[in-house]
Amino acid sequence: MPARRWLPRRAGLWHAARRMTPALASALTPLLRLFDAETAHHLALAALRAGLAGRARADAHPVLATRVFGLSFANPLGLAAGFDKDAEAVLPLFALGFGFIEAGTVTPRPQPGNPRPRLFRLAEDRAVINRMGFNNAGIESFLARLRDLPRPLPGVFGANIGINKEGADPERDYAALYAALAPLVDYVTINISSPNTPGLRDLQAEARLAAILAALPAERRVPVLVKLAPDLPEEALPGILDVCIAGGAAGVVISNTTLARPPLSSRHAGEAGGLSGQPLFARSTEMLRRAYRHARGRLVFIGVGGIATPEQALAKIKAGASLLQLYTGLIYAGPALVPRLLAGLAALLAREGFAQVADAVGVEA
Repeated sequence: MPARRWLPRRAGLWHAARRMTPALASALTPLLRLFDAETAHHLALAALRAGLAGRARADAHPVLATRVFGLSFANPLGLAAGFDKDAEAVLPLFALGFGFIEAGTVTPRPQPGNPRPRLFRLAEDRAVINRMGFNNAGIESFLARLRDLPRPLPGVFGANIGINKEGADPERDYAALYAALAPLVDYVTINISSPNTPGLRDLQAEARLAAILAALPAERRVPVLVKLAPDLPEEALPGILDVCIAGGAAGVVISNTTLARPPLSSRHAGEAGGLSGQPLFARSTEMLRRAYRHARGRLVFIGVGGIATPEQALAKIKAGASLLQLYTGLIYAGPALVPRLLAGLAALLAREGFAQVADAVGVEA
């Protein structure tokens, strides 16, 4: 429901929402930490739907405009899957200044996910551990929301797809999800790397991944991406990338969360689940660099994992990322992080003599 319909005008809330800026919204972000992490996440989505996160221009820095997968992006910064699992806040998220949004992970049938608590802030480490388990309302609800969105959308929109914990047939389910979503999205990402669905990461094995890609339509309406785990053995990565190429994937997202535990300070460090945020940056960036060296010119890479500064954004690009995604950084910095990263990245590119994002891709790989 549009925010204007339910915000009481006589109370001034609608006018306050219109005056909200990302910086002001970010100043209020610490209030969310009064709640447990998952409740805070639901409150953040509600605030977005109400228009209380502010607005920023995606096209404020022409140097950041880029073209990838045959699609035009106002800037290379996107929102990673997992934040808006059910496509509840697509337009408000675009309003934050993102060049693209990836919603999901969505599965064929609704499922509640793992028992709570299942999401933990590691504030001292600027990190998060989650064991959500693909909680979502299912593909029919997801599709209904997408059909209700006004077209064209303000930016590039992708959907992240997965399988149910029970009764799954990966070849059948990924193909069916792709077919249902292709008329409504700009690209689809196959998630075979979440650590929180039993057996899912086994689908990264070359034969399993090849079968999944082969089950997709031979003539693909929108590009297919594959999201990989940072915990793959180094020697396994080239073969998996070759399968992606042979199977017609347009790109690879590197990376999902990690089961590894580098030195951490938070009391939640021992929780089970996937670790994201600052401790993942070095690991995911090195994997990205190795992947780019192997498949440059044959796959496009989206770099995700630990981005919180313009310098880190540029480091991902130089390692081989044509596009970027973030999630955990928003939890700690709030929506002002988006325009701050974009302005900083534009300044760094100009300072180093790059005329466009594409010129910097892979220069340090």
